[in-house]
Amino acid sequence: MTLWFVFVLMTAAAAFAVLWPLARSKPVRLGGDVAVYRDQLDEIQRDRAAGLIGDAEAEAARIEVSRRLIAAADADATEAAADGGSTLLHRRLTAIAGLILLPAGALALYFTLGSPDLPGEPLALRERSPVASNDIQTMVAKVENHVAKNPNDGKGWEVLAPVYMRLGRYDDAVRAWRNVIAINGSNAEREANYGEAIVAAANGVVTDEAKAAFDRALKLDPKDAMARFYKGMAADQDGKRAEAEKIWNDLIADAPPNAPWIEVVRHALARKAPAAGLPGPTAADVKAAEQMSADQQNQMIRGMVARLADKLKADGSDLAGWERLLRAYMVLGERDKAHAAAADARKALARDPDKLRQLDAVIKDLKVEG
Repeated sequence: MTLWFVFVLMTAAAAFAVLWPLARSKPVRLGGDVAVYRDQLDEIQRDRAAGLIGDAEAEAARIEVSRRLIAAADADATEAAADGGSTLLHRRLTAIAGLILLPAGALALYFTLGSPDLPGEPLALRERSPVASNDIQTMVAKVENHVAKNPNDGKGWEVLAPVYMRLGRYDDAVRAWRNVIAINGSNAEREANYGEAIVAAANGVVTDEAKAAFDRALKLDPKDAMARFYKGMAADQDGKRAEAEKIWNDLIADAPPNAPWIEVVRHALARKAPAAGLPGPTAADVKAAEQMSADQQNQMIRGMVARLADKLKADGSDLAGWERLLRAYMVLGERDKAHAAAADARKALARDPDKLRQLDAVIKDLKVEG
């Protein structure tokens, strides 16, 4: 009996929800769809201003949401006009019909399809259902299934690529942008996004592959802001601070008013060399780097140190580079590597007495040898 009592209450509540608006002399309208689409337009604008989505994606989304907004507004107007011609008597007749037909229909449907003796579904199965999953993850899964079946759908890959970046799936973002360029062709925006994904996947290091992507972007559009910023970062990581500062100063000079990324560039210019003396970016110089875990940040730093060491093996004449490498090893607590680097530096600078004297002063100051 308890089950049937619950069913009666649920049916009564459903009937009341349907009948109450019909019984009023004037229906209540909230314009819910219109409000939702207006909120979506505002959100697209905010994401675009924050640099979370590109101009092309923002414009496409804005057009689609605007189309739906217009359709919803037209539907509201049509419904309001139609309702204006209805009489209170008609609405009440409809209410009476609903009062009779709604419970009857519910009972008929239950006796046809229902089963009160059916056991409940396990929680684990319900948690795996699409309804319980995160909306964006569900959307990503659907698009992934689509491109798996249609690997040459460049539009599908272009939808996935920025989403992968926002989710921190950087290797997948690299693959997606690579497919976009291969299928849809190269342009400055795609090449710059591809390079950014490579940098993110390399824990903030501007690799040779990323540099090549940014070079292609700048060849197609010399004013591309993202490519110019990362070219400055590459110069900074290579120890060419003056070159990096010139690139970033020029970027600020060319920036449109209220550019959302300009503070990132100013921060990169204003910061001093990191405590470890590394020729690389701080966490604030890399998008979303503040969300990195401690292990990810440590991996990024060690990657930059290894890259600097390889550079000095190829060209050991850079005294400033040796100093940064020695400082980095000492800060990381790798004294043995600092000893070895000091020996390599002395060999590389042996023919330059002035640099050798400066190197010895640095070694002494850092207490590399005790």
